[in-house]
Amino acid sequence: MDDSFEGGIEAAALAFRGYNVSNLGRSRELLLHPAYGAIVRDELKRASEICATAIGRAVDLVADVESARETSLATFPDDTAMIVGMELAQLRLLKEFFGVDVQKVKLTMGYSVGELASLVVGGVYELDQLISVPLSLCDDCALLAHDVTMGVVFTRGPALDFQKLKRLCMVISCEGGGLIGPSAQLAPNAALILGQGKTISRFNQLKKEFFEARVIVHKNPNRWPPLHTPLVWEKNITNRAGVKVYHISGGRRAPQPKILSCVTGGADYDEFNSRDILVRWTDHPQMLWDVIYATLASGVKTIIHVGPEPNIIPNTFERLSTNVVQQMGSKYLQAISKGVVSGLNRFAWLRNILPAKSALLRAPHIRHVILEDWLLEHAPE
Repeated sequence: MDDSFEGGIEAAALAFRGYNVSNLGRSRELLLHPAYGAIVRDELKRASEICATAIGRAVDLVADVESARETSLATFPDDTAMIVGMELAQLRLLKEFFGVDVQKVKLTMGYSVGELASLVVGGVYELDQLISVPLSLCDDCALLAHDVTMGVVFTRGPALDFQKLKRLCMVISCEGGGLIGPSAQLAPNAALILGQGKTISRFNQLKKEFFEARVIVHKNPNRWPPLHTPLVWEKNITNRAGVKVYHISGGRRAPQPKILSCVTGGADYDEFNSRDILVRWTDHPQMLWDVIYATLASGVKTIIHVGPEPNIIPNTFERLSTNVVQQMGSKYLQAISKGVVSGLNRFAWLRNILPAKSALLRAPHIRHVILEDWLLEHAPE
């Protein structure tokens, strides 16, 4: 297995996916596979029991995967448990069938609920200790989604000033028409915002007063539980999570492998602060871009994307790689070999940060492995 990764497993990173409107991926194929099925079933049963205890009703993730049940807000806790259960199942398959010790990877990261999987893999908490906290709050988070719209905010040229974006969200929230806040910084020129009622439309109306460059806002048609935003304050999610997380065991060791946190943007977990970061996880935006750059700067050569149909993290790397190649054009390889950045004119945000952020030039050279695809391609007969 190590031979299939450039530099071996020690030069690899694990990237765990988060919740989306589609969460099954190829889980059913893994569950029904004659060799893999027992392990997948075992992890799904374990996740089902933890979820059922946390939310007070029966949960059968094995049946859900077998029937290819679709995602809905009503099944938000079930889907959250299923995502983490499948992430852990995929890693067990990697170890038991291919002898890969994922504890040897250089680092891990996770978007949204994926960071919780990173903490379990890193040995900071046991699965039942940690995942029970968000699962017990999932139904209330889903209820908050009834009038919440996601806005994808981006520019086609210069960087998007994230501080100005937060200020505009605060101004709109103070108008009394609903709360709005940033949910993620995906790239220097892209962010996600979540807002109640007509606040996304209001953002669109006021944006020219805050941004000099042209800012585009696209509304996502789906409803989203508003985690990682101040919207969760309305049901005291942050405080309730804080109380719950301070009553669980574990959390008194630094993760191994280290975790790049989307809450802080860096490798900031230590032996004592995981609870503080987890409380902030509920209502602070996901600083994905900082994690992306830190990953590139770490020198990893392969990123293994864990979970059903990974989306945001591989897509972000793919866009960045495409932008770098297009920006550098025919001079790209020469720039890499000489350490020179020149001719930067097509992507203003990239032109402005590349001299100081030279690790971005590594983006096209990172190998990406979608683990569920790899497992099925290399499955024993």
